[in-house]
Amino acid sequence: MLNSRMVFSSFLFWPLLLLLSVFTSHVVGDKFFTGTYGVNYGRIADNLPSPHSVVTLLKAAKIKNIRIYDADHSVLTAFKGSGIEIVIGLPNELLTGISVGEDQAMTWIKENVQPFLPGTKIRGIAVGNEILGGTDLQLWEVLLPAARNVYNVLHRLGLADDIQVSSPHSEAVFANSYPPSSCTFREDIVPFMKPLLQFFSQIGTPFFINAYPFLAYKNDPEHIDINYALFKKTHGIFDAKTNLHYDNMFEAMVDAAYAALEKAGFENMEVIVSETGWASRGDADEAGATVENARTYNYHLRKRLLKKKGTPYRPKIKARAYVFALFNENLKPGPTSERNFGLFKPDGSIAYDIGFTGLKSSATSSLLSFKEIGCSYMLAITTSFAFLLLTL
Repeated sequence: MLNSRMVFSSFLFWPLLLLLSVFTSHVVGDKFFTGTYGVNYGRIADNLPSPHSVVTLLKAAKIKNIRIYDADHSVLTAFKGSGIEIVIGLPNELLTGISVGEDQAMTWIKENVQPFLPGTKIRGIAVGNEILGGTDLQLWEVLLPAARNVYNVLHRLGLADDIQVSSPHSEAVFANSYPPSSCTFREDIVPFMKPLLQFFSQIGTPFFINAYPFLAYKNDPEHIDINYALFKKTHGIFDAKTNLHYDNMFEAMVDAAYAALEKAGFENMEVIVSETGWASRGDADEAGATVENARTYNYHLRKRLLKKKGTPYRPKIKARAYVFALFNENLKPGPTSERNFGLFKPDGSIAYDIGFTGLKSSATSSLLSFKEIGCSYMLAITTSFAFLLLTL
């Protein structure tokens, strides 16, 4: 039970935090997301390298931001001391229990977050994934209380200033998004979305959206110019309301989210793309799912993000995105495309060239393979141990 001093402190805390978020919203991303480019590290597969090898791969590729979908201890241990910033996930199936009270949230954080700090740079907790707009309406109800309980526990433990609480959404939360200025949240989602946005606004959390030009093109290849979806030369679209021109769908999707937020009363909230990517392989009815298209999209996306510039509607706010995904995931259910979003092959070599070198499995390569890394590590340990014996 809260005592009077805690109640008074809380009364002062929230208004001050809300005021502060208004003035710092444009730099929130800088604190929790180094640079502008990150990658999702999905692991629904039986052929992936060890987390320690993944750290080596990420360092070679100079990828500094990673998002995982759980709080796997082997991953969090492997990332200790790497300097790589990681966002962990609170899975959808745990939301109901976490929403009941702070005790369960405290238990989860003490088991899955606190023991790995500060060595592992846990920079965020994604509470659920694509809840609003999904088919489980019960989860719509518990998303906000779960997020609030996680944040309150972090605040009590003195971790809230270093770990951001968020919840990624799919495009299903929007009623329409073309042209970008017309975008609004679905009417049935607004009663859940607005309180969630109010809470995130108070604690300074951006709006996280999973934006896939690939899915838009796949669903309507007859009316969407693939060059527009792939960042290639095109006439693009013109938004008459804002008098803005878009030459790629990625920026249009980000600005559509900004337009929806503005209409909902959150014009100062930053948008970060929590997932985007392009499948390199698909079923016969999955238009555009080819290696060449995947290479083109991811090459131009990375090039665009590294420019660290804003979008047509928010030119002063750097666009940031986590690409999906690090590896193909051979055990994911669904259409073939779901298993073929990886930038790298399981052996550490590149799936296609977008500027990363990767780690080659070939013995003739000048880069170390995962096996060679393990042998080198063991050799170093053996040599050090022998040296110690000689000096005794």
